[in-house]
Amino acid sequence: MTQDTEKKSGDTNEKRNATIKSYRQRFQTYDRLPEAGRDREDILAEMQEMASLEEARWREGYASGSVYNGDQEHIDFLNRAYAINSQSNPLHTDLWPSAIKFESEIVSMTAKMLGADKSGAEAGTPEEICGVVSSGGSESIQLAMKSYRDYARDKKGNTEPEMIVPITAHAAFDKASQYFGIKILHIPVADDYRADVAATEKAITDNTIVIVGSAPPFPHGLIDPIEELSELARARGIGFHTDACLGGFVLPWAEKLGYDVPPFDFRLPGVTSMSADTHKFGYAAKGTSVVLYRGHELRHYQYFTTTEWPGGLYCSPSFAGSRPGALSAACWAAMVSIGEQGYMDATRRILEAAAKIKKGIADIPELQVIGDPLFVVAFESKEMDIYKIMDAMTERGWSLNGLYKPACVHLCTTLRHTQPGVAERLIEDLKASVAYVKANPSAQGRLAPIYGMANTLPDRGVIADMLRNYMDGWYRL
Repeated sequence: MTQDTEKKSGDTNEKRNATIKSYRQRFQTYDRLPEAGRDREDILAEMQEMASLEEARWREGYASGSVYNGDQEHIDFLNRAYAINSQSNPLHTDLWPSAIKFESEIVSMTAKMLGADKSGAEAGTPEEICGVVSSGGSESIQLAMKSYRDYARDKKGNTEPEMIVPITAHAAFDKASQYFGIKILHIPVADDYRADVAATEKAITDNTIVIVGSAPPFPHGLIDPIEELSELARARGIGFHTDACLGGFVLPWAEKLGYDVPPFDFRLPGVTSMSADTHKFGYAAKGTSVVLYRGHELRHYQYFTTTEWPGGLYCSPSFAGSRPGALSAACWAAMVSIGEQGYMDATRRILEAAAKIKKGIADIPELQVIGDPLFVVAFESKEMDIYKIMDAMTERGWSLNGLYKPACVHLCTTLRHTQPGVAERLIEDLKASVAYVKANPSAQGRLAPIYGMANTLPDRGVIADMLRNYMDGWYRL
């Protein structure tokens, strides 16, 4: 790392950490337990003040993704469901059988939504679509990759497992590679930004345990060719995972509404596992997702059991032992209160808002929408620094996602963006931001330097070090 690069990364981290540490001067900081406990009402009042400072941007639709419902009546309902079940722990099934009811029904409802009832696998058969509730999409993905690794080691003697993953797939697959010692082969995307089928086929080896496709991937929102990819896997006896963490609770309803949605779920015989986030467009509280498998055998490789511990027989279906059963209860409450018609209506509103946003962006000459996404709208600029435009949008209150390969920005459309005037405000602010950057080409904002540097530096270790230092800053008082 050059001194100049080191200084730039240090300055940028300092700016970013200053933003997330903005409460230092406003509220008391604790580096150790207070000698005497504080008054509970004072604590709650302080928390409410922080929440009030933070909520305006997401509530008014300035955030990409992040808060997928946000309706206050819905929030209050979930909070009540959580409070009723606040002491529940699914680890202790004898004390809280309600937690087992909630989680088994969450899995079943999600599986049916994703083609289980049309997959030819019926309840009680070896290929029954089954699954587990996890803490989020990253855990769902990691659980599935661990299961494939252990299955291949046990059944095929594979001690050098490999997974084939498009470069646009979620970073959780790279995390699984690091955590579980699975070699990850990143394949390119084709000109349409969807996973390259030919490159995938070429990457398959005797050590391949799973191929991955996304519906859709986070960056550009363009659904991978799941049917072709999963057939490659099926023909060779390899697992195939559809990551529908983002789209799992949108695409089934979009299809019913008449949108062109390519097949992506268990109706395809080559799909052997899926992930879908209930805490995104399932409108549950943050902290739940579902991982699904074609058959109990594969799911068994996810489970942990021990029979020799002096503490007794012990088992857990996911990484955690004790878990907040209240989150599963609130998730179940969200799903059954919304129902198919509610999800259909929410999806219709989101897709209509996304269409309006896509057209508005396409009408700005300096910006280009990438592909024809349904609800995750990525856009680039051939003639301007897109990260400077993103910075100008940040100054106007927006929280958009900066992306690489190519340099672009996206907005994940949610119910927050279906509110009257939000789509129009986004387009007007984009026009103003483009005009500002054109008039001030040398202006440097908070994020443009770090994104620009990260997009061009060949030494990725420098960027990794910068991110580690940034995370260190989270835990500094």
